[in-house]
Amino acid sequence: QIYCYGPLLDTIQMAKLFQDSKTFVDMKLTVSPTKTMEDFEAFMAAKNNTPTKDEIRQFVNEHFGEKGTELDVWTPTDWVEHPAFIDLIHDPDLKQWGVDLNNIWKELGRKMKEDVHKNPDYYSIIPVPNPVIVPGGRFIEFYYWDSYWIIRGLLQSEMVDTARGMIENFLSIVQRIGFIPNGGRVYYWGRSQPPLLTAMVKSYVDATKDDLFAINALEILEHEFEYFINNNTVQAKGHNLVIYRDTSTGPRPESYSEDVETSQNFATKEAKEDHYSELKSAAESGMDFSSRWYINANGTNEGNLTDAKTRSIVPVELNAILYWNAKMIAEFHSKAGNIEKMVEYETKAQKIQEAIQAVLWNEEAGCWLDYDLINEKPRNYFVPTNLSPLWTKAYNISDTEKISASVLKYIEDMNLDSFPGGVPNTLYNTGEQWDLPNVWAPMQYILVEGLDNLGTPAAKALSQRWGHRWVKSNFAAYKETLAMFEKYDAETFGGHGGGGEYGVQKGFGWTNGVIIEWLAKYGRQISLSNTGAAGDEEQ
Repeated sequence: QIYCYGPLLDTIQMAKLFQDSKTFVDMKLTVSPTKTMEDFEAFMAAKNNTPTKDEIRQFVNEHFGEKGTELDVWTPTDWVEHPAFIDLIHDPDLKQWGVDLNNIWKELGRKMKEDVHKNPDYYSIIPVPNPVIVPGGRFIEFYYWDSYWIIRGLLQSEMVDTARGMIENFLSIVQRIGFIPNGGRVYYWGRSQPPLLTAMVKSYVDATKDDLFAINALEILEHEFEYFINNNTVQAKGHNLVIYRDTSTGPRPESYSEDVETSQNFATKEAKEDHYSELKSAAESGMDFSSRWYINANGTNEGNLTDAKTRSIVPVELNAILYWNAKMIAEFHSKAGNIEKMVEYETKAQKIQEAIQAVLWNEEAGCWLDYDLINEKPRNYFVPTNLSPLWTKAYNISDTEKISASVLKYIEDMNLDSFPGGVPNTLYNTGEQWDLPNVWAPMQYILVEGLDNLGTPAAKALSQRWGHRWVKSNFAAYKETLAMFEKYDAETFGGHGGGGEYGVQKGFGWTNGVIIEWLAKYGRQISLSNTGAAGDEEQ
């Protein structure tokens, strides 16, 4: 009733005491939750339910402390000064950058104070046993899908204990509540994010050869897989597929006043609640917000946040990831000698792949497309996730040559190779942060690794060009600002992104993770000395 919903949250957030709505819900209670609620009721009664902004500020000051006090800065105990990936980088400037990025892990380490475990009710943070690497900026707690790329970067940096600790945190959360919330706060408990826990375990096992870790995690990984299947499944063209679907009521606590303002466009309480659910479901996707989630009265993606219909869109990547999860769970069962279970999950994977092929593959476009359940039609708008089945190999391998030709033509038709700063998230500039011109590390990763997986010479060549371009553009931004950013500008080589509900964030966990992995992958090949204006190697 304090951090998630109710009159106290509403009164304080609608007073707009802070520039960012997230500030209040990250503040620690200085008196017990019960006393806080009693005092709030007395306070509202004394003020005839209409306190002034200054009076509300005084109430907050008397009952809440600074935000972020639940976490101590933590220097990872397994930090390695010169991990082996540094020696794979031949260009001297990029090598130094690799050293700098490896140092940033020390700035992003956080450990929960003992008081969080003793008095969890005084905090909005979700207690976890092990220290974490956070994204950075306003994101002072752990986030679910961010952590996949952070963990892959940590493994390149040989920080195996930190990576394992973060995975163990997530496993413990699934044991407690059945799924992993969007991030490490109680106010995220109505929604998850793209389910990459199984892929985190796989990354860890591939790096350490610790098969027992995966085998011991199997029951929990199955539980998370079934959570998505049981709660988010819809029917499309006679097939079962999965959507993003938040289950809570009310506005997002961390963006409360913003959500209330967009809800003013709806007349009834029911319509407002539907709108809040669409916004929170978009947040579950990790892409909050984007024209990707708009379905207007004409069935197109034009409009604004009031047109968000996330729960009526079957997203390609969520189904591709669940296919991948089933394949990895089958692999872990095979390692454990559980042949019956292995076959069960191979069968589940096969069914998901068939559904992806039948409903989401679009022969005319030449790639996979999200599916509109309202208008029963494919959504022929570019999003990097249209190509996510290449990343998770959620297609029939015997079709590789055909898919490669189709996808490369799609990329050409969409003119995706023309952006100097990386492939944008959509081709529509709406002012939302997951639209043009913003470009994001995880989406570049999905595209580049997917094309690499495809394995045909043309796909691998494009994958390498885009990978090199991303590294060089990120380096150009770093050289100018000495910062790593949450998002970048597709239209400007070395430009960083903007737009959305909050300012530019520096840090930044997933950006660093992707760059470290690609410095290791491409470090022998990339040279800054022969770089053209678009970041490509000049012939």
